[in-house]
Amino acid sequence: MTTAVFATRPTPAGPFTAVVDADGYVLASGWTASVDDLLPLIHDSLAPDEVTEGDLGPVGEALDRYLGGDLTAIDDVPVRQRSGPYREHAWEVLRTVPAGAPVTYTGYAGKTGRPAAVRAAAGACAHNAAALFVPCHRVLRTDGSLGGFRWGLPVKRWLLDHEAG
Repeated sequence: MTTAVFATRPTPAGPFTAVVDADGYVLASGWTASVDDLLPLIHDSLAPDEVTEGDLGPVGEALDRYLGGDLTAIDDVPVRQRSGPYREHAWEVLRTVPAGAPVTYTGYAGKTGRPAAVRAAAGACAHNAAALFVPCHRVLRTDGSLGGFRWGLPVKRWLLDHEAG
């Protein structure tokens, strides 16, 4: 039987909830007050049998440091997501995009090693279950506009402004 813990924290962009497995890995996270919004995002092979409210431990500490201005605090938070090989690689690449230096979808596709795979790169962003820790908010349209974000464009704008200092 696998278990996970979740907690909701207030942020300037709204309530943020994370689901963390027993090993301390983020399984899902986003700007919602309901864990029920996050559980369907977790790949079936990683889905916990039981989820209880509790302390996020180091994940919560990293979130607090990030919100307090330490923009690199989230960089080493462990994350578990499953999908196909390209998408999993694209998520790893996304974690290398530094705060304050957003990239375009085209630039992101290039960073994955497949410059023509712009739609696939965008799909990796759209299917990212671990918002913030896998920073899909750091990817913009070629014209500099925000594009999409599962948790809403006002949240994406807040994150980019926070990271721009």
